[in-house]
Amino acid sequence: MAAITPAPRPFGGLIPLVALLASCGGGGAAAAPSPAPAPTPSSWTLTWSDEFDGAAGSAPNAANWNSELGNQEAGGWGNHELEYYTAAPRNASLDGNGMLVITAEKTPGAGPCWNGSPCGYTSARMQTKGKVSFTYGKVEARIKLPAGSGIWPAFWALGETGDWPASGELDIMEYIGKTPNTIYGTAHGPGYSGANGLNTPYNANSPIANDFHVYTLIKRPNEVIWQIDGIEYKRLTPASLPSGGTWVFERPFFIILNLAVGGDWPGSPDASTVFPAKMTVDWVRVYKEN
Repeated sequence: MAAITPAPRPFGGLIPLVALLASCGGGGAAAAPSPAPAPTPSSWTLTWSDEFDGAAGSAPNAANWNSELGNQEAGGWGNHELEYYTAAPRNASLDGNGMLVITAEKTPGAGPCWNGSPCGYTSARMQTKGKVSFTYGKVEARIKLPAGSGIWPAFWALGETGDWPASGELDIMEYIGKTPNTIYGTAHGPGYSGANGLNTPYNANSPIANDFHVYTLIKRPNEVIWQIDGIEYKRLTPASLPSGGTWVFERPFFIILNLAVGGDWPGSPDASTVFPAKMTVDWVRVYKEN
């Protein structure tokens, strides 16, 4: 298992040193305190990555990724989704140019959906459980998202052990077609899960799906930070939790990439939704903090 060894939290840039100078005798004025040192930018060492190099049409590296399958078998993935996940190359394969492409397409008569009817779409949901995990560090991916009503791509992480929500969930990026200029970062745990997850939007000036973006999660003891293209838009600490909420993030997490269709949050596709819808992933990387 390619587990990531937790990195200790550095002090540089996190706890500024304040020098307090005592005043001289005789009632004289206190000397001015020395300026605090400037924060030291974090530095990172790459510990794992998948650059998705390989022949066009080939499967993602099985040493890194598992394919989750089905819909009805998973109760609609808890969200009444409309896709049936497969491991077929048409739903997840390399493009021969260093990209992973996850494709959602109309597939009449796909496997059974949560409601007992055949799903109308197929797609892919890939995860690294048992193969790649991280406890602390930086996890990021460069992705171009698909647009359209009812389209729901996500890049996220779940705790390796325990039942949800006690295992913890960190949604690094979620995107729904009905809010084209917005992505969402969310944390789920006991007392703040499902519709009550701690959700923060990032609003861009143009549709997110127009271009590639880098989506980042920084995970330290008692702190989780969300970024898009290096811009921080969400920070979570134990003090951020609602009353009665439990902090459950000091544990290994595994990585998930998926492209859902429909569901309680995005709603169903409509006549304007273009299929096949493609989520193109340039790379996924994990770093430790020096």
